[in-house]
Amino acid sequence: MENLLIDDERLDYLLAENLRIIQSPSVFSFSLDAVLLARFAYVPMRSGQIVDLCAGNGAIPLFLSARTQAEIIAIELQPRLAGMAKRSIDYNGLQNRIQILNDDVIGIASKIGYDKYDTVTCNPPYFPAADASDKNLKEHVAIARHEIRLTLEQAVKSASELLKQGGKAAFVHRPGRLLDIVTAMRANRLEPKRIRFVYPKEGKEANTLLIEGIKDGKPDLKILPPLYVHGPDGGYTEEVRLLLYGNEG
Repeated sequence: MENLLIDDERLDYLLAENLRIIQSPSVFSFSLDAVLLARFAYVPMRSGQIVDLCAGNGAIPLFLSARTQAEIIAIELQPRLAGMAKRSIDYNGLQNRIQILNDDVIGIASKIGYDKYDTVTCNPPYFPAADASDKNLKEHVAIARHEIRLTLEQAVKSASELLKQGGKAAFVHRPGRLLDIVTAMRANRLEPKRIRFVYPKEGKEANTLLIEGIKDGKPDLKILPPLYVHGPDGGYTEEVRLLLYGNEG
């Protein structure tokens, strides 16, 4: 495929899914958080409609495509990242199942439809906008990681607007924002139903939070068993190794 890679981009493997993805060390590369969210989220097995917000280079839609035959729409604000995602989707021959839209998460339901989607996934910016000014960050990275163009509350609101009644929204964030996430979800008709904390290793504080809510659901929150990323030997635990590498790990 001509003009597949630009500048310092590379084509990496998604081993568990047998797919390839375009990454860039200077522009954007997905993290373990994307893998965890894509496996944590509920998805309809066959027919259905999914929206991924803050899609970055398209990692979560690619991961989800291995779990479901549902149609997936991915929303990414930054043109360079959306372009990377589009080229990855085309390379893997998934353009009939995954649509990449270079657009703003805020108000996206007014363009693609209110109250109609089965699942929304979102890996939003984690850090306050003020923190971005204190660091020597490139613009692509700053916007992806900091609430410069999108706040947590705005992301949750958009997710709720997209979902049909009974639809599910899944987010990955930092444990320190748990109360903010729950507050925003309940303010937007998303009842938290499942939470899982992710730990670097046993004995350490959790550094990642996975949470899923149902639109207009009844209160009934389940705290799932902890997920440990690294074992005593410093390598990945069996669960994480399976997520990353599949049975070939």
